Amino acid sequence: MAEVPGAVVWSPDQTERLLPPADAVLALWGGVPGAGQDLAVNADLALRADAVARAVGADRVLHCSSAAVYRPAAEPLTEDTPTDPQSPYGRAKAEMEATIAALPDRGVRQIVLRIGNVMGADSLGASLRKGGGITLDRFADETGPRRSYIAASDFAAALAVLSAAPLETVPEVLNIAAPKATAMADIARAAGHDVAWRDAPEAAVPLVALDTGRLARLCPLPISAADATYLAGDARRWEHAL
Repeated sequence: MAEVPGAVVWSPDQTERLLPPADAVLALWGGVPGAGQDLAVNADLALRADAVARAVGADRVLHCSSAAVYRPAAEPLTEDTPTDPQSPYGRAKAEMEATIAALPDRGVRQIVLRIGNVMGADSLGASLRKGGGITLDRFADETGPRRSYIAASDFAAALAVLSAAPLETVPEVLNIAAPKATAMADIARAAGHDVAWRDAPEAAVPLVALDTGRLARLCPLPISAADATYLAGDARRWEHAL
C-alpha cells in the first residue's frame, strides 16, 4: 500500500496503537463472497468498529450492510421491509445487523447502511474490467436484471453527509442507492461492451430495487444518478485515478 502523507495506517490487530480523535467512524470493511472467505467476520468487525469509535471519541459508526439482507420483491424495498436474506452473504450481514442492534448504549450511534450495488465494485464491474462481451440472464418477459446502483462518487458524498449531519436526523437504518434501479445491460453497453443473453435459471432475480426516501431527506440524489452512462463514466474515472 502506498504511503499517503499525513495518513494514519492502522489495522484491528494493532490495539496498542493510539488513534487520533475522530467525529465518526466509517466501517468500510467486511467479509465478501469468495473462496475461503469467512463471512462471520462481518459481525466481529462491527464490534471492533464500535470499540474504535469509543476509543477516538466518535459519536457515530456507519456500518456497511447490504441490500442482500432483503428478499427481492417486485416493488422497491424500504428499511421497514423485514429482513429475509437469500444467500450466505445476506445472512452474514443480517447477523451483523443483529449484533449491532444488541450493543448497549454507550454514547455511540450505530447507523446501518444497506447499500445497493456500488458501480465498479460489484460482479458486473469485475466483468467489465476483464473486457470482451458480457453475458446476462434474460427472463420470460424478455428483460434482463435490474439493480439499485450507486456511483462511487455519490456513495462518497452520502458518507460525507451522514458523517456530519446532526445525529438526531440520521436514521439507524438507511438504504443507500440511486433513486431508481438500472438495467445491467444498459450499463454494459454504456461501458462499450456487447451483451449476450442466456435463459435465466429458476433462481435468478430480475429486480433488486431499494426505496431511497429516507436517504433523499438527507442527501438527495437526482434521478440521473441512476443513468447507465453516468454510472459507467464514474466507474471509469475512478479506475483511471487509482
